[in-house]
Amino acid sequence: MKALVCEAFGAVEQLQIKELSTPKLKAAEVLIDIKAAGVNFPDHLMVQGLYQFKPNLPFIPGAEFSGVVSAKSAHVNFLEIGQRVAGFQMIGAFAEQIAVPAMHCLPMSDKVSFEQGASFLITYGTAYHALKDRANLKAGETVLVLGAAGGVGIACIELSKLMGAKVVAVASTAEKLALCKEYGADYTINYKEEDFKAALKALPFGIDVVCDPVGGDYSETALRRLNYGGRLLVIGFTAGKIPKIPLNLTLLKSCQIVGVFWGKFLEIHPKIGMTNHVQLLKWIEAEQLSPYIQKSFSLTQAKDALQWIAKRKAMGKVVIKM
Repeated sequence: MKALVCEAFGAVEQLQIKELSTPKLKAAEVLIDIKAAGVNFPDHLMVQGLYQFKPNLPFIPGAEFSGVVSAKSAHVNFLEIGQRVAGFQMIGAFAEQIAVPAMHCLPMSDKVSFEQGASFLITYGTAYHALKDRANLKAGETVLVLGAAGGVGIACIELSKLMGAKVVAVASTAEKLALCKEYGADYTINYKEEDFKAALKALPFGIDVVCDPVGGDYSETALRRLNYGGRLLVIGFTAGKIPKIPLNLTLLKSCQIVGVFWGKFLEIHPKIGMTNHVQLLKWIEAEQLSPYIQKSFSLTQAKDALQWIAKRKAMGKVVIKM
């Protein structure tokens, strides 16, 4: 099988496409012929050795995939050969095949394309965990989404609307904000062309929940616009800068700064995580959710896909098609 291989932490350019042996199955594992793999910002960080999880070298990047079960070990009962699945594992997805625990896979009907199947577990899984499990979002509340045109951002918009909330989307271009409106945003703010603080103050309402996968200079400003009892969801730091928040703000507003670490949540609460993923897949099958896939790359273009993400060009999801 062909795979993108990282032999040393560093720049994306040093990654290589290599011919490798078919992965051998361990107990309770399945072999998946990968059809599509989602590309996510942590993949780029992992290649550089900058992510909180450092895999042993050499490794195959990529955490999110969809495909068809081609083999299974004994005692795997709920998946069959030929079954379509979506799956997640920290590494190994930028390849033609992957061996994973069967419990890491979710049966997928033919109502969901392979590209969609490779585009929802991380972004929509993170967003749904953030809004449902961490923020306890209620219908009628208002959600502010930073980095709103990214994969997690679009997921936060679509899920917030599905859960009955009003959404304010924040992004850097008119093109990105147009996509946010298409996915349901009620209000938009272009932080490159508007004074962000003034734009928030001009809103005729306060904010109940902030979805923040960006970090940087805008987190504190957003926190200051929270209503009494509001929640700031710390999802990531794609801006590269970790903000330092004055804690007196939490006292004055009785608000919460809430961490969202989806990967650790799955380790500690796998059954809740699976329930969340099954619900998301049902919504996609019913066309109540529709992951936006901006661009597809081939496996030989996988380095370009990672650079596309790293250079902040992505809107919604980017996938690698095998």
